[in-house]
Amino acid sequence: MKIHVITLFPDLFPGPLGESIIGRALDSGVVELYLHNLRDHGEGPHKVVDDTAFGGGPGMVLKAGPLAASIEEARHGTAGGGRSDVPVVLMDPQGERLTQQVVDRFAGLDEMIIIAGRYEGIDERVRQRLVTHEVSIGDYVLTGGELPAMVFIEAIARRVPGVLGGEDSGKADSFASGLLQHPQYTRPAVWEDEAVPEILLSGDHARVDRWRREQSLLRTLQRRPDLLNSVDLLEWEREFLRELGWQS
Repeated sequence: MKIHVITLFPDLFPGPLGESIIGRALDSGVVELYLHNLRDHGEGPHKVVDDTAFGGGPGMVLKAGPLAASIEEARHGTAGGGRSDVPVVLMDPQGERLTQQVVDRFAGLDEMIIIAGRYEGIDERVRQRLVTHEVSIGDYVLTGGELPAMVFIEAIARRVPGVLGGEDSGKADSFASGLLQHPQYTRPAVWEDEAVPEILLSGDHARVDRWRREQSLLRTLQRRPDLLNSVDLLEWEREFLRELGWQS
């Protein structure tokens, strides 16, 4: 997968994304990251990329010209291969809330362009004409779109085939199945007088799988009951939840 990022601060990306699983994916070429400095397309001798908003008000707005030129570079530059149909995603608080379902939808692409917004936002004409998707990582305010873009990239990269260590890696992660993850334990079996649940030491894989599923259901009910309405549950799972007080 090729991921292009349009940003005023390209130096922010190599650090966090260069480590661990995502770093290895980038090193191996399974995921390719191309950073496009918006300032390269700034206007005039001072490379201006923003201006005050028409109508007044605080803050600055990213100009249409530099943004459009950066998108054109990402689409038709050497890395882009001349494609004009590459999706353009704006990281923006007004966008669709990022969920695992949204991640999986984007992970199926082979190429995408991400705009890391700044200041008061971008010229609306770019949003209307060139942006194809808008994504938000949550209902709060950050200084810019770089951190949301990194979150988005990592979540997507984990779903690209060949990035995680094994075919089943990540399947038990919270939200991967629509539920929160079950409790996890490792050695020692007893720590500060607290023992690991006996069933996990039984060697009975069927019972362990059932216990883990029950614990995922329980934890989801306790912490994120809203998720249960969008999960396809088996009848025994529904009965288990009803016994715990869940009302579907």
